[in-house]
Amino acid sequence: MVNEVTGEEVLLTQPYRWGATVSQVDFELTKTRGQWDVTEATATALRTRDYPEDPDVLAVTDEAHQATVDYVNQVVATSTEELTTLTSRYSDTPILDFIQQVQTETVDAALGGTEWADLPVLSIAAPFSREAVFPEGDVTIRDIAGLYVFDNTLEAVQMTGAQVRDYLEESASYFTQVPDTGPVDPETITNADGTPDYNYDVLSGVDYDLDVSRPVGERVTRLEIDGEPVADDARFVVAVNNYRRSGGGGFPHVSTAPVVYNEQLEIRQLLIEWAQERGVIDPADFYVENWQLVRNGEPLLD
Repeated sequence: MVNEVTGEEVLLTQPYRWGATVSQVDFELTKTRGQWDVTEATATALRTRDYPEDPDVLAVTDEAHQATVDYVNQVVATSTEELTTLTSRYSDTPILDFIQQVQTETVDAALGGTEWADLPVLSIAAPFSREAVFPEGDVTIRDIAGLYVFDNTLEAVQMTGAQVRDYLEESASYFTQVPDTGPVDPETITNADGTPDYNYDVLSGVDYDLDVSRPVGERVTRLEIDGEPVADDARFVVAVNNYRRSGGGGFPHVSTAPVVYNEQLEIRQLLIEWAQERGVIDPADFYVENWQLVRNGEPLLD
């Protein structure tokens, strides 16, 4: 990066998330006529796991650390069965629909009495983690935080049917094109061109097929609502997180679509509160199998 005023290079550094690294910045100073100038700046990423814990720091932070541990271990609900994200990248799973349900309910309730109240509410979620699990039985705040690992807030925009289709086409570029015939290992067809899992979005509220034997841009072969094809000029409210709405991931239309809801509510906290209020997480209350990967019109993974 270059300072537009001085024309000099500016050092930028960003440590990795959750304290996995810290940045060490070294400056070389030169004294000229009694004035110190920075003549060189370098940054090094230091992995915190390579350094021993400092007992003085542990002592100062112990109370706050224990309070955090106690908080995340609070039980908020009981799950009727084990739910996992293990296959969420390539198959419809109940645990992502848990996110979709909470987002949909929140936006739908907020839009009551507004000009958008009668529009169908769709919802977008991504498989942030491959290891997230709600165990059968007690579900804690830690479990929910493991499912929704980012501090995103909830927003909603208005989109047309054509825009929703474009959005899904972009999401479907996450998959490598598969051959027309032969066995397919689902573990090998994701992350095309290095696309991270968090940039693969699943959509609820409509039914759709993604034909991953087709080229990118031609994969949405079925897009329906209530058993009827989605018209290009149909209008929807789409619940999204603030990262996606602000353009994160480069998805089409969403960053320029009219915003109809933005109350700055953190999605993770909404999930926690939904679970606490009901006390039970039961897929029968929210799981809808609405999408699948196909090849030549037939389910790819059945």
